[in-house]
Amino acid sequence: MTSAPLPLLAGDIAACCSPLTGGALDEAAAERLARVFRALGDRHRVRLLSLIAAAEGGEACICDLTAPVGLAQPTVSHHMKLLVDADLVTRDQRGKWAYYRIAPDTVAALGGMLRVLFADPDVAWPDPPEPSPLSKTA
Repeated sequence: MTSAPLPLLAGDIAACCSPLTGGALDEAAAERLARVFRALGDRHRVRLLSLIAAAEGGEACICDLTAPVGLAQPTVSHHMKLLVDADLVTRDQRGKWAYYRIAPDTVAALGGMLRVLFADPDVAWPDPPEPSPLSKTA
């Protein structure tokens, strides 16, 4: 099995230590990286990221993000705060509206890390589990 070092995320994470496969993360770096993965661990936040990335000019107003995800504005604002805190998006306040953009450095670094992981032919990735019949709603 060949191993390639995984790039860390941009910003604070990149300044912390060695790549994931090249050594142990310190506590602060592990927390910052976990914050990014927690932010991506919710389907609504992943959808919000995709809506912003697909928006004209790569920017979306909070007012345009509530209807597509079917959530109330305070809930969307909470999700957006978590994405900002994880450095996945940037926020620009214009009057009463907040506008969001994808943070390209963080997303590119995260994408690079995932490409390295998934490109390794020696890594066996399990198939996703089948949904439980009990989890389906009528």
